[in-house]
Amino acid sequence: MRKGRVSDAVIRRLPRYFRHLTDLELAGVVRISSSALGQSMGLTASQIRQDLSCFGEFGQQGYGYNVENLRREIADILGMRQGHTAVLLGAGNLGRALMENFHFERSGFTLQAAFDVCPEVVGVKMAGLTVRHANTLEEYLQEHPCDVGVLTVPRSAAQSMADRLIASGVKGIWNFTNIELQHGAGGVRVENVHFADSLLTLSYLISEGV
Repeated sequence: MRKGRVSDAVIRRLPRYFRHLTDLELAGVVRISSSALGQSMGLTASQIRQDLSCFGEFGQQGYGYNVENLRREIADILGMRQGHTAVLLGAGNLGRALMENFHFERSGFTLQAAFDVCPEVVGVKMAGLTVRHANTLEEYLQEHPCDVGVLTVPRSAAQSMADRLIASGVKGIWNFTNIELQHGAGGVRVENVHFADSLLTLSYLISEGV
């Protein structure tokens, strides 16, 4: 059970824990101590215990963590069993790459539909979905309410498409458009993905020899 407000830093470490525990489970590891888990992840044992304590008590003194159980608990914390749904707006190069190569279901999402305005793309089947015209977005979402909109549209269309998603009742936007969206109140969450930020961080690290 979550204990009060959890910091953004802790939340962003949870997927790392999940990935690492998945690898450990696949490798046949049954249990692991906080020290061993921290060493393999580049974190301290106390950091791991502090992070996990935000959500309850998972380990046993002298035993450590049961890998399978902890992985399942973190999956529940991340909402991976809640049956989240998503629609994708912009089935161009990036959108198509996500549809065909990113496994939404492994993160607990079902990609329900994809939309575009390009005549060469609308009606084309990608990753088992036939791309719909963006003019039908509101009608579709009225009939099939959705949790998250994935934005891979051109920058010029990003805000208007985000506004349409928000007006149609989505709870979150996964934004790949490289602009900061104005989404106002209403509880809609926006997760921005900036590829350049990651590459520039790497540029700094190799330039400074960090």
